[in-house]
Amino acid sequence: MLRCLSFCLLLVAGFAPGLSFGDDTSYAMKTRPFPGVPLVVIGPEDRYIPGKGLPYAVDYNLWVWENLEFPVSLDTYTPAALSGGDTTGYIKNREAFSTPLSNLNTKRLRAFAFGRRLFRSNWLIAPASSKGLDGLGPTFNRVSCSGCHLKDGRGRPPKSLDEPMKSMLVRLSIPGVGVNGGPIPHPIYGLQLQDKGIPGVPPEGRVTIRYRELEGAFADGEIYSLRAPLYEFSELNHGPLGDNSIYSPRVAPAICGLGLLEAVEAIVIEALADPNDSDGDGISGKINRVWNDVTEEQELGRFGWKANVASLHQQVAGAAVGDLGITTSLFPNQNCPPAQTECVSAPNGGMPELDDQQLEKLVLYARTLAVPARRNVEEPTVLRGETLFTDAGCASCHTPNLTTGTATALPELADQSIHPYTDLLLHDMGEGLADGRPDFEASGQEWRTPPLWGIGLVQRVNMHRFFLHDGRARGLMEAILWHGGESRIARDSVIAMPIADRDALIAFLRSL
Repeated sequence: MLRCLSFCLLLVAGFAPGLSFGDDTSYAMKTRPFPGVPLVVIGPEDRYIPGKGLPYAVDYNLWVWENLEFPVSLDTYTPAALSGGDTTGYIKNREAFSTPLSNLNTKRLRAFAFGRRLFRSNWLIAPASSKGLDGLGPTFNRVSCSGCHLKDGRGRPPKSLDEPMKSMLVRLSIPGVGVNGGPIPHPIYGLQLQDKGIPGVPPEGRVTIRYRELEGAFADGEIYSLRAPLYEFSELNHGPLGDNSIYSPRVAPAICGLGLLEAVEAIVIEALADPNDSDGDGISGKINRVWNDVTEEQELGRFGWKANVASLHQQVAGAAVGDLGITTSLFPNQNCPPAQTECVSAPNGGMPELDDQQLEKLVLYARTLAVPARRNVEEPTVLRGETLFTDAGCASCHTPNLTTGTATALPELADQSIHPYTDLLLHDMGEGLADGRPDFEASGQEWRTPPLWGIGLVQRVNMHRFFLHDGRARGLMEAILWHGGESRIARDSVIAMPIADRDALIAFLRSL
């Protein structure tokens, strides 16, 4: 029945160019499949445009109908399962990271649908007939936002030497402190290695990854193996990197819940910091003070693997120019170091290539992606694993509970009790995970605590189980065993656990 309804709407939208729908008694409202489901009301502003696809509202409604798993009211969930408070999503299929906040109003749901379409659209080489989507490159990593963040989820490293990086990239810099306190770009290759180029513009180079196995043992004698990555640069079209170059491989993180993390007040995060380990617990989290290109001020960093970005506006605009080569009013310059003459002289898609309205829709999309509800929260094994997680000291950095502020970008994000399992602080993770690349106040051994919400659905959504900043861990236990530095005591506690406790710990993590 649902497929039939979806097809009917498709026919209406696809074969009636210029057709507008009426008021709140529209077709969409009359055919609502489930009561209480947040659907976008189709209004006069939603018109089919030939060559542009479905109206935004219809597009969103079709997506809801095709992916909805008969919803249960959030009131039926235990508080522990509501990772995002009232905003929590209840879909747990492959679209679990792609659902809008459950409390969005109709107007913002329409904007969400617009942003989702833009997020998943492929950019074209300029000049192109589709003026709103041209300007790709000249050098770039992917042709769309979803190319790295597939289904808004977590990227992975290549599975073989022949496979290119699809949802992973390599940051570059040279020693020293750059403008506004950030890294100094590599003089030839910039801040990021671009492995693709438009016709006439050579890609910058290619990276392959080899691994060596490192064996260890749990206290009960079970052997484990970790893989340490070795990176090789080849096909560098503008000369060698040089001996003073610094590089840092990064997989694309999942982007659900970013709006909630942005809504946590800076004073709350700063209160969690203990840079001098005043309490003597071995944990000395610190904030990263970074340059915000939007406000042109130094502010608390909270996004990125090293908490090197202050706001979602900056994050989205930076990814557009860095990953796609798409300029914005915030970052109006093409990603073309002066030495790359073909890149400098290549055509562009106008200035800026992503206009402010499009940028705002993309920011809203990133801001309104919900985190999925937890599963199996009351199972005895999961509850046992949660206790072990806390007793081992994992919660000292992976803070279970935070509260968003009252003055937020959207009212739906305000006053929410959330369970992200992060303090958003920098921690020294030891030499094993070090990239040696400072980023503002983050050292080469420090990383931001990544949120754990949704981690149990990564395999279902993205069909892999590679974790950590570079995807080296082949599962959650390997990710734990790589922890060093401030987290060494917690890691050693896990190593000392009997197998039943280790299994319970993993069961808890998979429930998140």
